[in-house]
Amino acid sequence: MTAQTSALPVLVAGGGIGGIAAALALVRQGFRVQVFEQSPEIGEIGAGVQLGPNGFHAFDALGVGETTRQLAVYTDFMVMHDAVDGYQVGKIPTGEAFRQRFGNPYAVIHRADVHNALFAGAMKTGQVEVFTSTHINRLEQDAHSVTIYDQHGKAYQGQALIGADGVKSAVRQQLVGDPARVTGHVVYRAVVDKHEFPDELKWNAASIWVGPHCHLVHYPLRGGEQYNVVVTFQSRQPEEWGVTEGSKEEVQSYFDGIVPMARQLIDLPKSWKRWATADREPIGQWTFGRVTLLGDAAHPTTQYMAQGACMALEDAVTLGEALRAHGNDWALALELYQRSRVARTARIVLSGREMGRIYHAKGVERLVRNDLWRGRSAERFYDAVDWLYGWNVGNCLAEPMPSAAVTAPAPVHTEQPAHA
Repeated sequence: MTAQTSALPVLVAGGGIGGIAAALALVRQGFRVQVFEQSPEIGEIGAGVQLGPNGFHAFDALGVGETTRQLAVYTDFMVMHDAVDGYQVGKIPTGEAFRQRFGNPYAVIHRADVHNALFAGAMKTGQVEVFTSTHINRLEQDAHSVTIYDQHGKAYQGQALIGADGVKSAVRQQLVGDPARVTGHVVYRAVVDKHEFPDELKWNAASIWVGPHCHLVHYPLRGGEQYNVVVTFQSRQPEEWGVTEGSKEEVQSYFDGIVPMARQLIDLPKSWKRWATADREPIGQWTFGRVTLLGDAAHPTTQYMAQGACMALEDAVTLGEALRAHGNDWALALELYQRSRVARTARIVLSGREMGRIYHAKGVERLVRNDLWRGRSAERFYDAVDWLYGWNVGNCLAEPMPSAAVTAPAPVHTEQPAHA
């Protein structure tokens, strides 16, 4: 790398959770960063997200662990019920024994609070510059730098480009150009104030009700002052990937035969956002010269593993660690980053598809699902999710580093109830 190139910033496409986390990781390796966001303002849409111990390990590595912990709600358990008869399918305690096993808690948090914590940390460094209302139309690169061009033809040059521009990534479109896989599953999300939420459902838990072709999720946010409500159904009509305003009448039409305790959830919100969901087939190549992908741009997935945000955070930390391991040599670092992440994130994508099928089981398959976790001890649940929650900065790289034990990704399985 020439002295002129090393003075250039690193370019990050996307100002969401993944993009800002990447900026923080890059600054911690000594880089200046420019972030390009196509929206008029930096921020996050959506409602709640679930954070496993792996997410908190990532926050700690990025220097915002304590800030995020102050904003999270710590659950007592994760629980799954059959929405047809109310049967408790499975329950995973997430108290002290869980924390001891994985080194960090399980929590739920508002998506905006995650983003705000990361953004405040990035701005505090003084090394991150943000450009809003900026859409990347094309990119060029040579052996030493990358140049991007916005919608007005303005050029920005950097020593590398991180494509963290989400599920409809412009960077991925230019490099890969693969189609989305529309699932036919429609997700409605809303946030309900505490005083409007049913007392009998005010559990300090990440809770899911699973039914034929549908499921419902709820959990507390912001100290229990609000509750996240998510309902998902398999649409009767062809869907196009995107977000629109929702209809209460449409939601209600998909949940006949659901027990009253669960069905009341769909009567609570005053407004809904409607997501027609999609993912993409996992790919083995994210890195193209000095350009790489991160977060949903690299591995867009359905919500069924509750790991979209955590995977983006893991990506950012792993990118930083790969740069550290190779002395900020971009070619070696990006190859190591890709090798460290492809199998793990592909497992999330494929497991998400399988969990969506299990959640929406009907007939005899529903009965089989309800027997999957019958009588299982907490320790056996913990063993089943160790591959997921056991990630940390010390084992994130594909190659052993000094004093770091690496656990190779295991085959896809569906032993754990993880939910949206």
